Order: sequence, then structure tokens, then C-alpha cells
Amino acid sequence: MGFPKKGAMMPPARNGKTSTTGRRGVKARLATPLLALAMIGLSVAGVGAALLVVISAVPMVAGVGGRVFPPAVSLLRTVADAARRLAGRAGVDVPRPYAPRTDARALLRESATWRDVLWGFLDPIMGTWASALALGMPLYGLYGAAVQPFVWQANARAGGANAYGVIHVTSTAAALAAIPVGLALIVLGLFLGPLLLRVRARWAGALLGPSRTAALEQRVETLVETRAGSVDAQAAELRRIERDLHDGAQARLVALGMGLGHAERLFDEDPDAARALLATARESSSKALDELRDLVRGVHPPVLADRGLADAIRALALDCLLDVEVSSDLTGRPAPPVESAVYFAVNELLANTSKHAGAALVRITLRYRNGVLSCDVVDDGGGGVDPADGTGLRGVQSRLAVFDGTITVDSPPGGPTRVHLEVPCAIRSE
Repeated sequence: MGFPKKGAMMPPARNGKTSTTGRRGVKARLATPLLALAMIGLSVAGVGAALLVVISAVPMVAGVGGRVFPPAVSLLRTVADAARRLAGRAGVDVPRPYAPRTDARALLRESATWRDVLWGFLDPIMGTWASALALGMPLYGLYGAAVQPFVWQANARAGGANAYGVIHVTSTAAALAAIPVGLALIVLGLFLGPLLLRVRARWAGALLGPSRTAALEQRVETLVETRAGSVDAQAAELRRIERDLHDGAQARLVALGMGLGHAERLFDEDPDAARALLATARESSSKALDELRDLVRGVHPPVLADRGLADAIRALALDCLLDVEVSSDLTGRPAPPVESAVYFAVNELLANTSKHAGAALVRITLRYRNGVLSCDVVDDGGGGVDPADGTGLRGVQSRLAVFDGTITVDSPPGGPTRVHLEVPCAIRSE
């Protein structure tokens, strides 16, 4: 969506959103032990990388060298980035806090460097318990349910410990009693594991994310960029309107005035020619009016102002060459600038889908939850969209960024492509 597709065409997925979400939830729970194991391994790597940074910083502070320090910081940041990705898999988004600096002295002074070091040393102490529980409960449960009943006799003959929790396994009945306990531990681990890993991810995010000062600085930079982009976009829009008026309606109105003047001069001498000129003038005025209406629609469509966002998008769907389904649970209307931004974003996505996606069906869903207006645009095309390959999605992002909005693209090769738009806003009752 938005760019020429990549990969071969495949039949579109027909599963509903609820079933897909359910399967993803089950897969995420089953993958919890692996995620916990990865976090434990990353803690070990974090300690080593943090220690290397501290050791390599000593010559920098003493002023006797520091060639090893930047590579050491780069290694630690690589480990920290991996921890941020794992935190994201656990459901916690942790932004990168680093400033665009490359020299060693700047790295030494940057607070994010030492927050990473602190994370590297403290994470095994503060976070490993959560990963150990998330990993240990299902594994210990699996041992009790599937292994203990078959090995207790061999353990007894070898003189080994034959206890499973509080159960002293000395008979087949005791071994069988361990099975439901093990199954309960598996279920408990799979349900509590994601929560435990989320707790660990939040702890990691407290150090690996930007500090309050850094977050404010990033916020200011983002506001400066988005406002500058908004000013540029508005200037470009004004130039487009001026050009369209000059080349279209203005030219027709000038011709209309000249035609009416000529008809006025011919009215007494040649009434038939004058009537022909008046008919031409009437046709020209009608075309000028159509062009002005089209221009107004491009600035702020009347249907958007009169009927709201959902009906305006339904009007877009009727004009689209593809089969478009629109659903909405909006009970009110956001501010007009937000409506306009989302409307034109959807318009851009539909236009790009028609050109490039090879899709037959597009589903658009509008929702408002917890102060956020969201819009999902899903097509059954070939997928493989890369936002870096063109300007379509970047233009949508720039349009939404003015309102702190975001765009997320999920487009595996073969499809389907899902574009998710979010804009924080308030809505007023209709």
C-alpha cells in the first residue's frame, strides 16, 4: 500500500480479526519461556558490555587515551537495543535515547551512556528473578507432568532425591499425583509469564529509555520538525491552490468576460451570433463552477464538514475503483483539523492501493478508544510494502505528526497489508 508491491501475489487472508488476535495471543504465551531465556542471556551480555565500557572509560578520564571507549559504547548500545526489542515483545515500548553524537568525549558526557551501564550492572539483580519464574514455572511443570512419573523409580534406585515440590514421590500414586500439579504450574507459568516479563521490561525501560530531560528535548525537536513540516505543507498547498485557480477557474472567467463583451457588441448587429456566444459563456461558467467545487473539495470536502469523518470516508469508498468496506464506531466528531488530516491520509492510502497494491478488497475501520482516534486500512494485495521506498507513507506520517499522530505498516510479502493510523484527540458528541 503506497508503493509498488514486492513478492508474489498470494490469496488474501480471510480470517477475522478476533481469531487472528486469539492465535497471536496463544503463540505469545507459548513463546514466553523462550523470551524469558533470551532476557536472561542478554543480562549476561549486558554485564560484560557494561564492564568493558567502565574499564575503557578510565584512560579517557585520565586523559591518556580512549580508542577503545567508542567501540565499547557501541557494543553496549547494541546489547541495550536488543533489550529494547525484547521489551517490545513483552509489550513495553522503549525508545532509543541517544543523541546524534559520535566523538568519544560526547559519548563520555552523555547521560544515556551511563544509564546503559547502570542497566547492565543492575539488570541481573533486579530483573532476572522475573525471567527465572517465567521460564522455571512451565519447565518445572513440564517435568512434573511428563518426566517425573517415568523416572521416579530410577531416581529411587540411584539414591537420588525424589521430591516434586511438597510431594515426596515414593510410589506410583505419588508420581501420578505430581501430574496435575505439573499441569497447573504450566498453565500458571504461561498466564503469569507475560505479566512477569512485562514487569521486567518496565524496569529495563526506566533506565534504557530517555530520561525526563532527554524526553523533553526529543519532544521539542519533534515539535520543531513537525511544525516546520506543517508550515512547508501549508505553503505548498497555497501554491497549489493559486496555480489551480490561475490555470483553471481564473482563465475560464477571463474568457467568460471577453465572450460576454463580444456578445454585447454583436447583440444588435447579429443576434444569432450573440446567442451562440452567450451559450458558450454559460457552458464556460458551468465548467468554472465545477473546477471551483473540485478545488474546494481538495481544501476541505463539504461532505466532511457536513457529515463527519465516517461518512466522508464512505464517500471516498464510493469513488474508489476497488471494493471498499467501511466500518466505524465513532459516536462523536474530532476537531476539524484532525478530521481533515485523517480524511486526506485515508484518501492517499486508497489512491496508492489502487495504483500499486494489486488488491481487490480494502477494509477501513474507524475507532475511538481512550482518547485516541485510530484507523485501520487493510487490503488483500501482494504486500511487501517498504515505507522507505517512496513518499506516500512519509507524506501521511508528516500530515499526522502535526497532531502527534503515528502510522504503523505491517506488510509481509504475499500480503495482506495493514496500515494503522493513530491520532490522540478529543471528540465532541454529535
